[in-house]
Parts: sequence; C-alpha cells; structure tokens
Amino acid sequence: MDQAALEKIIRDVISGLGSSPAPSSSPSYSSGGRTTAADYPLAEKIPDKLKAPTGKTFKDVTLEGVMGGSVGPQDVRITPETLEMQAQVAESIGRKNLAANFRRAAELIAVPDARILEMYNALRPYHATKQELLAIADELESKYHAKVAAAHVREAAEVGEARGRLKKVS
Repeated sequence: MDQAALEKIIRDVISGLGSSPAPSSSPSYSSGGRTTAADYPLAEKIPDKLKAPTGKTFKDVTLEGVMGGSVGPQDVRITPETLEMQAQVAESIGRKNLAANFRRAAELIAVPDARILEMYNALRPYHATKQELLAIADELESKYHAKVAAAHVREAAEVGEARGRLKKVS
C-alpha cells in the first residue's frame, strides 16, 4: 500500500471518530460511576474516560499525532478499564455472557501477544498434554492474575482428557 493511500485511510478513520455530537443528557457514568447503554458508544459519549495504556485519552489520538509520531501503537491499545466499561454496558442490557467475555479479555491484556498465540495453539486438539495445559493455567493465574482464563484452560484440559483429544505423552 502506498503512503497516500495509507494517509487517506488514517484520515477517514480519525475523522469518523469524533464526528458525533455530544449526548444531550448526562451519561450515567458521571452519575453513578458505572457505564450503561446510555453511555454507548463510549467513544462518543464518554471519550474523556477512555485512556490508552500510556495514559493518553481517546481525544489525544489524532491523525496529526499518528503522522507526526507522537501517537504510537501503545496509544491505540485497549485497556482493562475500557473493557470493564464495555462489560458494564453489556450487563445493563442483560447481555451477561458478553459482559463475561469482555472481563475475560480484560484479564488477558497483560499476557504478551506471542504468548497468547502459543496458549491458543496449545488449546487446539492434540497439541498439548494435560500437564502442559495445567501448566498454562497455573501461569495464567500466578503470573498474570487471570483466574477466569485459568479456569477455562483447566476445564479444557479435563474435557480434552475425557474426549481423548490431548497430545499423547511420549
């Protein structure tokens, strides 16, 4: 992709981010500390509450910043706090499973991307032994404090064993 096409894509994305008018009523976030459907979409209704891992706010991420180098990849990564706000919105409309998914994702933010891919591959049928999966679960819990994700990996180890879908120990 050439430089001009990339710049156009970035301009189009950035220009669409803040183009909506401010909400006409106060969002529930400011009144109760929890987000609800009234705060959705978060980027339009409560952009000042959305922060990058670097501390930059949603409004700090601009095309000029990207092009000038003051906004980098860490400035556009989601945080556990933002995922928690999304979970609260989901709960406010009765989407408990979606809320749980957002919270699991929040747990996994601390895990490096390369390690996430390794764990994902290990969870595929016949790619890991039960002991390897249990070691992953222990790592998730002890190193990354991802208790819910660790429980899912432990459950996968048990189910994999029961269904005969684990790698054979050689």
